[in-house]
Amino acid sequence: MSIRKFAATTGLATFAVIGFATAASAHVTVNPNEVEQGGFAKVSFRVPNERDDASTTKVQVDLPTDHPLAFVSVRPVPGWTAKVEKSKLKTPIKAEGSTITEAVSRITWSGGKIDAGQFQEFDVSMGSMPTDTDHLKFTAEQTYTGGEVVKWDQDQQPGQEEPEHPAPVLKLTPKTAENTSATGASGAPTVKAAAESKASDSADDGTARLLGGLGLAAGVIGIAVGGYGISRARSARS
Repeated sequence: MSIRKFAATTGLATFAVIGFATAASAHVTVNPNEVEQGGFAKVSFRVPNERDDASTTKVQVDLPTDHPLAFVSVRPVPGWTAKVEKSKLKTPIKAEGSTITEAVSRITWSGGKIDAGQFQEFDVSMGSMPTDTDHLKFTAEQTYTGGEVVKWDQDQQPGQEEPEHPAPVLKLTPKTAENTSATGASGAPTVKAAAESKASDSADDGTARLLGGLGLAAGVIGIAVGGYGISRARSARS
């Protein structure tokens, strides 16, 4: 095989691999893909445009109803309008001292456009994260110009290849001991953590005052010594 033919073959193979990797990775995902249980988190639903001849004009994300999230809010995205829908819960849940009877079940972004070769991120604050499961599964629908709708709702089966349209999945990990002692279920500092912080601040303030006092005393002594030296020098000259 000639060098030119080898180079051409290698180039085509490389292009094919890159193209396959790009197509395989251009999915609707949730980022970060892992957060701690029991707290609040800001996640981004990343939506790439997979079509060369169409633009994405609407994105719909369904939140899990088997593990409802009591508090959900969306960050405005320039050029897009967010519609938040709630559903009644079969079983009310307790959160932050209140009884929650309905929760956000769907968010739809529309009015904007994601062109070919581009992606958009839609930020959502949510919590508190459930502690009785190790993941949250979301489903998404991506609508293109022309009316095509792609559903991202397929489950990833253990030991099998990734499906063509996998659903966005957020992994949940147990809260670490350090974070558990420092924050409550809502992610706010506990009374103990606040007290320790206040004590630390008081100690730092006392240390700063002591150092400042020592510095002032040293300055006064320096001035006195300097004045004494000057006085002796004048006496010697006279």
